[in-house]
Amino acid sequence: MSFKVTKIDVWSGEIQDQPGGLAGVLRQLADANADLEMVVARRQPDKPGTGIVFLAPVKGRKATVAAAVAGLNPSPDVAALRVEGTNRPGLGAKMTGAIADCGVNLRGLSAAVLGSRFVVFLAFDAAADADKAAKAIKAAAAAKAARKKSSKR
Repeated sequence: MSFKVTKIDVWSGEIQDQPGGLAGVLRQLADANADLEMVVARRQPDKPGTGIVFLAPVKGRKATVAAAVAGLNPSPDVAALRVEGTNRPGLGAKMTGAIADCGVNLRGLSAAVLGSRFVVFLAFDAAADADKAAKAIKAAAAAKAARKKSSKR
């Protein structure tokens, strides 16, 4: 259970809940050569006609300017981690269990598996929670690796 755990800066903004609302924002970022790894968009039920998009990373001057022009801003109230590694059945349960065991509540989770690799984006309410979760995930991975190594002896 070897993971690469990275802190990421999430950007967000409102979009119009209509055909092309998200496409327009993504087009502006694509034109600025932004290489996005995560995009999550959804309607805002409490604000009819609007949606919200969360995305990362936004790197470089061109992409940063394009994001601002598109109405996006860094999300200071969202602390996030990107976790990637080799996929195995039950990893989601182990990872979220490690986070729960250290007393941290998740704000959000988005995950995907491509071939033998997984990537998970975890959102938290505070940077301190993200730090605790990162340590818990790394500790769980190290413990699993140690158990696997000792069972081979």
